[in-house]
Amino acid sequence: MGRAGIFAMLTVIPTVAFGQVGSGRAVQDSAEPAALSFEAARQRLDRVSSALGAAADELSAAEYTAHALKALNRPVVSSSVSVIAYQKSLSVDLTGQKDSFSNAAGQFLEGLPGEFPPEFSAIVQQVSGRVAQALPGLLSQLPDELDFRARQTVIRPNVTAVMPLYSGGAIPAIQRGAEAGAELARAKQAGAQDLSQVRLVQSYFGQQLAQALLTSATGTRDAFDKHLANAQALFREGVIPRSRVLEVQVARDAAQRAVERATMEERSASDSLARLLDAAGGVAPTTPLFVNGQPLEPLDDFLATAASPGQPQMRVAEAARHLADSGVDLAKSRMRPQAFAFGSYNFNRSDAIPVDPDWIVGMGVRFTLLSNIDRRDTLAAAHARQSAADNAARDARKTIEIETSRAYNLTETARRSFLLLDSNIKAAEENLRVHEIGFREGEDTASQLIDARNALSLAQTQRIASAYEYVVALSALLVASNRGDNFRDYLLRADRIAAP
Repeated sequence: MGRAGIFAMLTVIPTVAFGQVGSGRAVQDSAEPAALSFEAARQRLDRVSSALGAAADELSAAEYTAHALKALNRPVVSSSVSVIAYQKSLSVDLTGQKDSFSNAAGQFLEGLPGEFPPEFSAIVQQVSGRVAQALPGLLSQLPDELDFRARQTVIRPNVTAVMPLYSGGAIPAIQRGAEAGAELARAKQAGAQDLSQVRLVQSYFGQQLAQALLTSATGTRDAFDKHLANAQALFREGVIPRSRVLEVQVARDAAQRAVERATMEERSASDSLARLLDAAGGVAPTTPLFVNGQPLEPLDDFLATAASPGQPQMRVAEAARHLADSGVDLAKSRMRPQAFAFGSYNFNRSDAIPVDPDWIVGMGVRFTLLSNIDRRDTLAAAHARQSAADNAARDARKTIEIETSRAYNLTETARRSFLLLDSNIKAAEENLRVHEIGFREGEDTASQLIDARNALSLAQTQRIASAYEYVVALSALLVASNRGDNFRDYLLRADRIAAP
């Protein structure tokens, strides 16, 4: 949640309280409205909210990703089977071998007679001479060049393993980044939960505000109907001129327009709550608007918990810082060497091609000498993002404190206004009673009666609006100060004053 989240809602309180005609289409359904207390509505919202469901899915995805990267330092073992058809051609020059063999054979034959007794030397010499004469002819039958061609189809099933030994810090950086991403998703889920509570408070009690304003506007219109009837009777009796009747008529018509506007706003508010809670038949709130009579705790108590580590905005900021830190480590790892071990085993040795080893193991070191991405600029960018995350965390703390103080002041102002308006309403009721008597007696003008009636209506409207301002500002204050779960405690406190 940022400034456009919970605290932006505080800026719409006056608009909701004092009226703009909504454009939402009312839920059309024959079912009866579901009577829900605020706590029941909150539980229902937890079940049906698409925003909360999306936040939960994002968290699951981030946690699965972090868990999937925990084993990056383990070996990767893969098996593969390939079918290879190949042809190999060889050409071997035999000229040198033939000459070597001829010379060696000649030397052997020349020395052969001396290896036998003298009586056999003549015979041996005769045989060796004939062999020597036949040898060139025999060698001529052998080609000077031997051509060899092999064609074969082989199946190569093997298992290969690669294990990182040193990644330059890349693997720990990636793992820490994934954990930071999971923490960021958790913080955003908590923020979505807080935001949904403020929206529920705004819609749940906003419907009651609209209903109360409609009731007040209808009562004012009905009162002017009586004033108009009295004025017409006094005119017929000649007590007052027709101009005074017209004044009352104009005031009555204005009251009717206010009723029509309040009716549209009530329909829009009912439609908004029904859609928020996915209740086709509408919702009938049973927990009334309220204001606590006792002052809030001191502002310092709320500020003390507002910037605590558990506050969703602070958690988001801290997770972003950790993510930026891991980005710096990852950028540094690109400037370091990497070492790895590898191995491969061939399961079909008998059908392997000549250059295929039966198995192979080894270690390797890799270092990027020249990259098409400037690694120094990448590191500088990572440092800049780290600095931005630090500044954002400090700004988040200031923003939380500022908005907490603002919500605190809005809550206390609304509470005091609500309590002070009691005397205003009593005075306005007495003033109206006096002017009604005076008008019937012909002593007061129509404008005095109209002003008295409008003053009472305004005081009643302001009191209702103050109660609405109080609950919305209180919810925003509790969420900002990391006390969102305490809203129910204020709702059940003994000093609670129901409105209207």
